[in-house]
Amino acid sequence: MVGSHTAGAETWEPLIEQTVGKLLGRQSMIVQTSGDPAMPALRKRICFVGIENKSSEELGDFKEQIYQKIDTCINQSDAFEMITRKYVEAGLKQCGLRPDDLFVPNNRRNFAAIMEQASQPFDYLLYATVTSGTTKSNDRDYQRDYLLTLELINMETGTSDKESEELRKGYHKSRLGQLKHYGL
Repeated sequence: MVGSHTAGAETWEPLIEQTVGKLLGRQSMIVQTSGDPAMPALRKRICFVGIENKSSEELGDFKEQIYQKIDTCINQSDAFEMITRKYVEAGLKQCGLRPDDLFVPNNRRNFAAIMEQASQPFDYLLYATVTSGTTKSNDRDYQRDYLLTLELINMETGTSDKESEELRKGYHKSRLGQLKHYGL
């Protein structure tokens, strides 16, 4: 419901589209610079290991929707494709790892080896983080800034590229705030 007191599709969809578009746009330029231009470029494979919620709100079922929308945006790219989530979850389980454990080089190598054994090699790890910041007024109205950050880690070089997008929403609980902002 638009105008409710928590983030919804009107918040997450533009954040996802902008963040994924900018991040992959930068990486696509790097991917396409080498090779024979007459040969079709191979799509780089991304292993999306999850969404970390550091916001003041529970994401609830939007966490799954955010994952699916990021997955869809990436798979619509000409230069990138996602590894199926079920393979990623099985690989993490087989290694006994959580997504954060992949920042340890030995853990990352073990996970990559397991994924290769499953015929699911990848070029990048992708992490998503959701945060929020809230400012309250004296009359129960408040604004919340939602920030989606995607971090893409190149498995060959170990370098990281981040992109963030922010969206601000105002929530008006007081009668005066509703009249002022919505003309009720």
